[in-house]
Amino acid sequence: MIYPLTLLIAAAFTPGQTAVQGPRPAPVAGLEPRTVAASGPSYADLVDLSDAARLVAMATVRSAVAVERERSPGLRPGTVRLYIEADVDSVIRGTAGLPKRIVYLADVPLDSRGKAPKIKKQRMILFATGTAPTGQLQLAARDAQIAWSPATEAMVRSIQRDLVTANAPPIVTGISSAFFVRGSLPGEGETQIFLNTASGDPASLNVLSRPGQARRWAVAFGEILDESASVPVAGTLGWQRLACGLPASLPPGSLQGLEPAQAQAARSDYRFILDSLGPCGRTRPTE
Repeated sequence: MIYPLTLLIAAAFTPGQTAVQGPRPAPVAGLEPRTVAASGPSYADLVDLSDAARLVAMATVRSAVAVERERSPGLRPGTVRLYIEADVDSVIRGTAGLPKRIVYLADVPLDSRGKAPKIKKQRMILFATGTAPTGQLQLAARDAQIAWSPATEAMVRSIQRDLVTANAPPIVTGISSAFFVRGSLPGEGETQIFLNTASGDPASLNVLSRPGQARRWAVAFGEILDESASVPVAGTLGWQRLACGLPASLPPGSLQGLEPAQAQAARSDYRFILDSLGPCGRTRPTE
């Protein structure tokens, strides 16, 4: 069935429906293999798309027709907007009532000849905000169609499981306050940093320095930092929340009330955390 193209274009990408961007984007060099594949989206990219989506599904493209540039508002240079008809293979997350046949718009890079790529019969992973009963799918972002591979599917499924588990780490949006307390021995001290989150759930960082011992830090996604708290491993949801959500430095307002030496110690400990986390690894373009 052919759907009115003008209606789909009008509803395809609403203002603000872009990639989820954190305050500290960084290049992908140096990340562990779990976080950045040889090609395709990084772990952080897939988490961003998953956060923005209510529905994640796999589908096989039946047809893809290029939309005229003049009818593709907001199209980035080097990309083309495609009107795609696809068959749903399976639903990874979301409604089980998704129609077998769907249509949607997606922006994809032009090929080496400057033409629309040939994607017929290719399998895709789709991140969407919802679908109409007629099968018109609304992608969560312009580029929320990801080429399928076994590794990408496995990573996407792992992310969906992590997102729906109890006490899943919330999205970190900033820092509210930081404190440093010097210990009784030279070189002993503790920094505690309280985070802002999108859900309002508590989260905090703790750095402990003791004479003759390596500096240690941990994160608590909850009210209490217990003895089991540890450094999140790269390529996990807790790591992504911090590596992609923490700002490049402590905001001046978070250090109010601290003496200069205390503030400097807190900044040093915060830099220690950022260095330990490494770069976020987002590869999707900013808007």
